[in-house]
Amino acid sequence: MHSWDDLRVFLAVARHKTFQDASEATRSDPTTIARRVERLEADLKCTLLTRGPRGHTLTTMGKSLLEAASRMELVNEEIAGKLGAATTAGRVRISTSEGFGTAILSPAVPDLIAQRPVVEVEIVANPGFLSAAIREVDLAITLAAPQDKRLAVERLTDYRLGLYAAHSYLHMRGTPTKPEDLRHHTLIGYIDDLLYANELRYLDEIASDLKPAVSSSSIRSQLEMVRAGAGIAVLPCFMAETVEPGLTRLLERSVVITRTFWMSARRDLQQTVRVRRVRKWVQQTVTKQRKLLLPA
Repeated sequence: MHSWDDLRVFLAVARHKTFQDASEATRSDPTTIARRVERLEADLKCTLLTRGPRGHTLTTMGKSLLEAASRMELVNEEIAGKLGAATTAGRVRISTSEGFGTAILSPAVPDLIAQRPVVEVEIVANPGFLSAAIREVDLAITLAAPQDKRLAVERLTDYRLGLYAAHSYLHMRGTPTKPEDLRHHTLIGYIDDLLYANELRYLDEIASDLKPAVSSSSIRSQLEMVRAGAGIAVLPCFMAETVEPGLTRLLERSVVITRTFWMSARRDLQQTVRVRRVRKWVQQTVTKQRKLLLPA
């Protein structure tokens, strides 16, 4: 019988990718983490992890063990609840886009705290998404609906994007009056070969042959460049409309881009009390910010 402590450590490494990050998550030290993984591999007589430039990745056997250990983890949580442990306790990690995480979820954290949930919430708001299917996170808010059958997926909200520029840029370069005029302006956008979702290819929808002169993988970086007067960018309205001093929205009638956020969680996890509470908070937050997400 394998030690649950060893399996718990393996889950942490599988989700956090490095021994250092796993040690912080489990309040252990990297040497202990490495020793426990090695012991588990010796017991199973196989390799579970391979080391690469971005941390540890799972082998085929490692992926199989991850599924089995994740099910054991949920059973342990269920047993703890039935024995009278605080079923709301624990951690809920959310993966979301950088813009939604910083502009929508983070300002709403006081509402979550006011509900007094006995739960730790972690918001991973970076370019790219972590996987709810293998429980890198408990909830994932993504730009496309995941197709994994292990996941329960719901349409969270549509949101709008538009073209924005600073007054200083328009004073120097003039204001475009039609999409074709953008070919003569400095455009800011994503780095094409680092795009983590096809839904971020905005310029192709506006006019053919539009290319950014300045690129960043970070939407926050793009927003700051626009604020500084560097050029014109497609930005989520929920970010651009709250900037002080305000930005100018351009071609408002002809350039209207709509995208969708989807929220997903593993089917065997979504009914736990802690995940239900955080899901409800996310849904309430979206309802309160509907006018900002979908301006007229």
